[in-house]
Amino acid sequence: MIENLAVGFSASLSPENLLWCLIGVVVGTVIGMLPGLGATTGIAILIPLTLGMDPLTALIMLAGIYYGCQYGSTISAVLIATPGDANAVSTVIDGYAMARNGRAGAALAISAIGSFVAAIVSVVLLATLAGPIADLAIGFGPAENFAIMVFAMATIVAFSGADIRKGLMMAGLGIALSTVGVAMGFTTARFTGGSVNLLGGLDFVVVMIGIFAIGEVLSQISAGGAEPIRARFRDMLITRKELRQASPAIARGTGIGFVFGSLPGAGSTLASFLAYGVEKSVSKTPERFGKGAIQGVAAPESANNSAANANFIPTLSLGIPGGSTTAVLLGAFIMYGVQPGPLLFTEQPTLVWGLITSFFIGNVILLVLNLPLAPAFAQILRLPYNHLYPFIIFFSLIGAFAVAGNTFGLIVVLVASALGFCLKKFGYPSAPLILGLVLGPMTEKALVQTSAFGRGDLSILLQSPVAMTILILAVVLAAAPILSRSLRERARRKRDLETAAEASAAEREPDHDSQPSR
Repeated sequence: MIENLAVGFSASLSPENLLWCLIGVVVGTVIGMLPGLGATTGIAILIPLTLGMDPLTALIMLAGIYYGCQYGSTISAVLIATPGDANAVSTVIDGYAMARNGRAGAALAISAIGSFVAAIVSVVLLATLAGPIADLAIGFGPAENFAIMVFAMATIVAFSGADIRKGLMMAGLGIALSTVGVAMGFTTARFTGGSVNLLGGLDFVVVMIGIFAIGEVLSQISAGGAEPIRARFRDMLITRKELRQASPAIARGTGIGFVFGSLPGAGSTLASFLAYGVEKSVSKTPERFGKGAIQGVAAPESANNSAANANFIPTLSLGIPGGSTTAVLLGAFIMYGVQPGPLLFTEQPTLVWGLITSFFIGNVILLVLNLPLAPAFAQILRLPYNHLYPFIIFFSLIGAFAVAGNTFGLIVVLVASALGFCLKKFGYPSAPLILGLVLGPMTEKALVQTSAFGRGDLSILLQSPVAMTILILAVVLAAAPILSRSLRERARRKRDLETAAEASAAEREPDHDSQPSR
């Protein structure tokens, strides 16, 4: 291992590779800040520019874009409630609330720290456990994958806010919208209304842009516009207390991100949703989530960066993409004449370990760039919001058009904007809808594969100890917030009854002090 790391660092620390790593992370940060583009689109657009490069140099730059986008999407999510990528949807909930409370700098700082810690830990695990984890992941069949999707669905309760019924309704709407298009595994068109544009389904990124970005703008305009933040510069800095509060969340998010990022096809979006849901479930003060809890920023940010690195385990070891972005990178590998798979580590160790060690270097660069600039980025919120609205709408429409590739995407984003405005006006949570829209196709695919594998008999789930364990954990995860809320409500009622009984007893007691003395 030490020899491999030495070979990797000697390759990745060359001046040329360092320069392109820096360019990659800076470009990735900028792309991540733009609504809707994200790492997948950014890498796909820039791959042709790398064809004349050395394969290792090109992959180092493209990987830098990948994890640079994780940082960049957080900036727009926290400052303007506009996640640059689906990975940052969970961050919007508490990150934007912190920003409106004058703590935008602290939210950006803890996301940078959590992302850095998660990235470094996950890279160490990637370097040491890539082989065994890849062997374990390849043993996961359709039943296990379906159980994982059910486990992810269980986090809907955590995103539902105070009214679980509204959250479940929104998740159901998201799942229903995810069924638009050609049925999974069949050729039947569903709910398209004869429109060719809907055969490919609704892109959740376009819907996300409409609901979160433009929907938030419309909501603020209808309320008379948001007042700019007047927080002092020192209020934008993270405190030691907040760092202590966030540390356990960073640790849990890192672990969750690495485990689920190692699974083929899971991606970092799923990991960020799961980390937020688990963090709220284990918290002693779950009522603070959604109102600016720093753990609600630290957990998903750590998870998506840990998962981003873990995605390379199935990609490098098995030649199977860990997510949508690594699927594009897998195509880049093949274009450069590199064949990922079990033999890659032995046939081209310099390329593999040079790429892995570049993750260390790139994340150090990102921390150095982003941590000092967090309060500076937060100063944007001091501008009058009527100056920011046109830019938010402009970049949102550009991002929607870039993702969809046609003008129909603009129609979808405008309809989603109206929906987002209505949801905010009537107090319905938006995150469960996006979660349902993201997980719907993944769950349907796993269900179809499980049904085909069991020849129509879903009892195959009961034959897999791994699947059963995951399903039991899903029930516990879904029930924990409900039981916790019920117990807190029962304890509150008990305290109220005891207080009322004490007050009644005090009223019945004679006032001896007022009796006349003999």
